Amino acid sequence: MNIETLKNLVDYGVISVLIFMSFIAFMLFIERLLFYRKLDVNSFESKKRLDVALTKNLTFIGTIASNSPYIGLLGTVLAIMLTFMTMSEGDIEATKIMASLALALKATAIGLVVAIVSMIFYNILSRYAEVLESKYED
Repeated sequence: MNIETLKNLVDYGVISVLIFMSFIAFMLFIERLLFYRKLDVNSFESKKRLDVALTKNLTFIGTIASNSPYIGLLGTVLAIMLTFMTMSEGDIEATKIMASLALALKATAIGLVVAIVSMIFYNILSRYAEVLESKYED
């Protein structure tokens, strides 16, 4: 397998995983918002059951938020390693090296965007859950 194919595999593979993670986080965010809007807190017998219902899927969104930068960083590290492998073959054009390194950093950038958006989703839903628990206690 040549190095160019490996570069494309790493770039598109990591970015695909990150896009999939962002799609999952967005879908869970929408699902939780719809659930919270139609929820009647008085229908629960105990605060524990309400808490379980309110926090369903929040852990998954938080996990996406905390791990997406690492997945992006993994893509960057792999792409930089492949760039060094290309350099070791004697193909040492400065413009190609800079372009490869710049493209390698896009995985980290996408990972950070996914993390930031997922963390915003998580914080919004956590606050919403706290408000609903407070309404239950009243």
